[in-house]
Amino acid sequence: MEKTESPKTLSSPATDLLEREENWDNQILVKYEGTWYVDFTLQPLLSARTNFRAKDGDVIVASLPKSGTTWLVALALSIAKRGLYPPGQSPLLTAHPQEVVGSLEFNHYLKHDNPDLEGIPSPRIFSTHAPHVMLPDSVRESDNCRIIYICRNPLDRFVSVRQFLLANLVGMEEAAPPAIDQEFDKFCRGIDVCGPFWEHILGYWKEHLENPRKVLFIHYEEMKEDPVGHVNKIAEFLGCPFTAEEEKQGMAEEIAKLCSFETLKNIEANKQGYLHATFKKSTFFREGKVGNWSNYLSPKMAEDIEKIIEAKFKGTGINIKTKFHTNKGTD
Repeated sequence: MEKTESPKTLSSPATDLLEREENWDNQILVKYEGTWYVDFTLQPLLSARTNFRAKDGDVIVASLPKSGTTWLVALALSIAKRGLYPPGQSPLLTAHPQEVVGSLEFNHYLKHDNPDLEGIPSPRIFSTHAPHVMLPDSVRESDNCRIIYICRNPLDRFVSVRQFLLANLVGMEEAAPPAIDQEFDKFCRGIDVCGPFWEHILGYWKEHLENPRKVLFIHYEEMKEDPVGHVNKIAEFLGCPFTAEEEKQGMAEEIAKLCSFETLKNIEANKQGYLHATFKKSTFFREGKVGNWSNYLSPKMAEDIEKIIEAKFKGTGINIKTKFHTNKGTD
């Protein structure tokens, strides 16, 4: 499949006067209301915040990049629409999960300020990397729109983002990437896509504590340990728990297997072609391991993140699992 031109060099008046940083992969980050965004995604998020109209039953899958987004959108789709798409007839068997579940900033609002989304069958499911404060006003104000947020160990996520971008460099294939410690220093200072990571996580965590009926907060590491239990948890949260007959049929287990890393990675549609014009579909399924950061980062780097977590999350009740399975090569 031939790759189309990436939109990453686009700019708009909304970004021209903002503080800017050039990311190591040539992306331009702009700082808006305390959060860093890739420049061309800011206007779509602002448009969505103003123009998107939430409906009862809408599901928003939210995350920082490389936190398990693809996995979670596959699960949300398979659970919420299992009456329409049984596991054996799932669109996930023939298309990438992030093609089936559209991203607000990439799929819907990038080219249109106010796209017509009325024709999407209910329940509508959307993904986003936006912090909670940047979600559409109608989503935050709705009592019947559900938000599922997935949080991942910052060390694993940092490595996953780096490896993902290295595999998708456009026009930089011959250039050596900057030393990992330079990137890590920026990460620790909060200069990261949709970062600082602690602000993003805390925004959804606080909303989960205040309204657990509306915001479900999931840890990537816990879902890896008990995927079937989390399939049931998500179904309960979305108001569509499995019936006795579905339990007898092993529906939760079927969905967990369909959406597993191993299954999705080996589906032909996820092995070739590009997503959002510039990202190789295959790079969305690299390893998916817990604790893999220890193969790339030093103990000193881990200590630096531990200090940030202690300072930023103290007293919040959240347990950020930086030391969850740190043996090299373990899953």
